[in-house]
Amino acid sequence: FSLFLEGGGMAPLAAMIPPPPPAHLSMRAEIEWLAGSADNARGVALALSSSLFIGASFIIKKKGLLMSVEKGGSSASAGGFSYLRQPVWWLGMLTMIGGESANFIAYAYAPAILVTPLGAATIAASAVFARFFLGEDMHICGIAGILLCTVGTVVLVRFAPEEAPVTSVEEVWSMAMQPVFRAYVCFVLSFTLALVYGAAPKYGKTHVVVYVAICSMIGSLSVMALRGIGIAAKLTMRGSDQLRKRETLFFILWVGCCIATQMNYLNKALDTFNTTMVSSVYYVFFTVCTVTASMIMYKDWENQTPGSIFWQVVALLVNVAGVHILSGTRDSAPGCRAGLRALLSRRKSEEKPEYTHLCACDDDAEQQQQQQQ
Repeated sequence: FSLFLEGGGMAPLAAMIPPPPPAHLSMRAEIEWLAGSADNARGVALALSSSLFIGASFIIKKKGLLMSVEKGGSSASAGGFSYLRQPVWWLGMLTMIGGESANFIAYAYAPAILVTPLGAATIAASAVFARFFLGEDMHICGIAGILLCTVGTVVLVRFAPEEAPVTSVEEVWSMAMQPVFRAYVCFVLSFTLALVYGAAPKYGKTHVVVYVAICSMIGSLSVMALRGIGIAAKLTMRGSDQLRKRETLFFILWVGCCIATQMNYLNKALDTFNTTMVSSVYYVFFTVCTVTASMIMYKDWENQTPGSIFWQVVALLVNVAGVHILSGTRDSAPGCRAGLRALLSRRKSEEKPEYTHLCACDDDAEQQQQQQQ
């Protein structure tokens, strides 16, 4: 608004809009122009591929969890691990590993503030896949949500910041040892322990935010370490061996612990709540936590112009709006008016929420299993 008022009109905002690309560019050159650099373009391509794989993994793993309960196994929300005997669940796990691997490589080429919000494509993909493979309905307003996610992604890619040059993994370690980032890590760990031992046993099955918050906050720490590993791998490929250093080994160990925690509570969330609800809420929380951690540790906005920061925030808000529309209209009545009422109404729906129905089904299945035994 200060830019708008000082300029006396729309001219300052118009000045922040970049010129169109030069004519007669190849497809690869156009992508590099849109992303701002060749490294950013590689990061974007890897991040979008990762989103498709991860979106599909949500559906495959959900299918494996449902098959496990149908065969008399204990649900993941009740602390059971019978889904580990389902090949379908392992197929979903392998798909997620493939997607996360692409995402890991993306962090080596592009900053987290660019890679993480591109996870909106995961929401759109999972909504479409859930419609065809799980029979979950997608509201007509969901199409508008997918379009908003697409627009937000394009804007974010266009105004993405350049990654600050890093010459060794020791530099990444020094960033992690900053007092402000250490305070952030202490806050995340303390709050996560409070959720795990305080909120999760009481409210985990009725409030999706509990499990998702645990995954998101721990996930933000894993992304910071993943980016350090990615930078070490990239520098090693360029001739400077960084993989054998103790800082890199610590990052690898830290990522392993974080991912194990994320997978445990993500399985609980998927087994208890609707797939679209979990993926959309997870996107918002995970993006906010990761962008915050990246700004603290890597200082992504330190050398950015006000115009670039403005459009990055706009793109992030557009993605969040698209995700909210996808999830907010999930269980509303058909039609655009009904969808708008569902998004704008503050009153709780009188209908029984789907997650309560899923929990009731799990309880009935477990009771039947006990009776048979």
